[in-house]
Amino acid sequence: MSMDSPRKTELMHYMDADAPNRDRWIHRNIAYYRDLAKLLSHSIAPGSSVLEIGCGTGFLLNELNPMRGVGIDLSPRMVALGREKHPRLEFHVMDAETLTLSEKFDVVILSDVLAYFEDIQQVFRELKKVCTPATRIIFTYHSFLWNPLLALAERLRLKMAQRRMNWLNESDIRNLLYVEGFDIVKTGRRFVFPFRFPVLDTLFNAYLSQLPLINSLGITGYTMARLLPADPPQEGTPQRYSVSIIVPARNEKGNIENIMKRIPRMGSHTEVIFVEGNSTDGTLEEIRRVCCAYTGEWDVKALVQDGKGKGDAVRKGFAAATGDILMILDADLSVAPEDLSKFYEAIASGRGEFINGSRLVYPLEEEAMRTLNMIGNKFFSIMFSWLLGQRLKDTLCGTKVLARRDYERLIRNRRYFGEFDPFGDFDLIFGSAKLNLKIVEIPIRYHARAYGETNISRFSHGWLLLKMVAFAMNKIKFV
Repeated sequence: MSMDSPRKTELMHYMDADAPNRDRWIHRNIAYYRDLAKLLSHSIAPGSSVLEIGCGTGFLLNELNPMRGVGIDLSPRMVALGREKHPRLEFHVMDAETLTLSEKFDVVILSDVLAYFEDIQQVFRELKKVCTPATRIIFTYHSFLWNPLLALAERLRLKMAQRRMNWLNESDIRNLLYVEGFDIVKTGRRFVFPFRFPVLDTLFNAYLSQLPLINSLGITGYTMARLLPADPPQEGTPQRYSVSIIVPARNEKGNIENIMKRIPRMGSHTEVIFVEGNSTDGTLEEIRRVCCAYTGEWDVKALVQDGKGKGDAVRKGFAAATGDILMILDADLSVAPEDLSKFYEAIASGRGEFINGSRLVYPLEEEAMRTLNMIGNKFFSIMFSWLLGQRLKDTLCGTKVLARRDYERLIRNRRYFGEFDPFGDFDLIFGSAKLNLKIVEIPIRYHARAYGETNISRFSHGWLLLKMVAFAMNKIKFV
């Protein structure tokens, strides 16, 4: 541990002196720390390895109950108390500006410690030693709006005093993360009622604090980031990922062969899987004919649904897929198959982890989307951007792409939401949000249907979507 700086030495001695009182301060403000633990727990998948930088005596790390938990702190006395109180966790005396850990973690937490760092950019640079692009780094900090009241609380000895070494704000965090090659996944605020009071604290902190305007008053700000890949593949270099394209098809006989003619070859291998869903126009027979005709030229398969709905078709297709990257292409050809190459580039480069099509950027073809559908899409765009904490302009576009490894994690986590989605879109959106995947949207041109009729009912399905939004609020937002 480097202690060349007099300011660091002074900070270490200050933290050492306050170490015996650390847990007493925490329990005096237990409502805040319980809410903080709730926020972080919601963002950490079961079985994760967690590193906390600036762990103090290990209270928060212990509350998170990680499969493997490691804490580091500048204060030897804090670390000693952490080892004594929480023997199942691992603690090290270490300077965040000179990390000497040799392992990578699923999650790295820096909770309310950014103010203690002398060189924040160096801290962000050191984080790369313990992160992969799949690691999620979570920062929490106090809103500057609350600084006068927090300073008063310190003077009245209602909270532990801070020895600030910088005046970093949220914009500074974004800027330094960008400079050091990190990408913001989501940001937010919470916790507006810093008191223990039955019913009221839950009402304010779990529900009202998430509403627009009130949310801007939150004490706790948080930023989640990920490390961008250091070497995204360049144009013309060999592609290292295989691709599976799932095509749910119900009453789409006239589109099947056209799909095969237009799908681009992507990555090291491209697999096409048609999933037929109880058609009455001969779609299944056409799929089988096309599969026979293109065997040898393409790796193409035909499956038949056991259940009903697009969601069931997508899950059946994904279960049979062998590719590293999983794609959905609707058989109505409203999204051009040629555009799938853009989705591949976005995910193969690591710039996004869940790639969603957006039909609401380019002008629409006449009759491609009715006025009520357009209004519904814009409404759900606003609702889902608020729900997920990430921008999502078009929730209902059927073209969605994610990595197989992330889909497998999503399956393991599916019990959190349950089998609730007949469309398949929201199972993937909510699941990806729970896994904190980086969502990226690709603008596509939305074409009018050339064959058949839509399988979507605007009113009955619209009502179902509203119920799903209400369901998701309690699972994603009001936690």
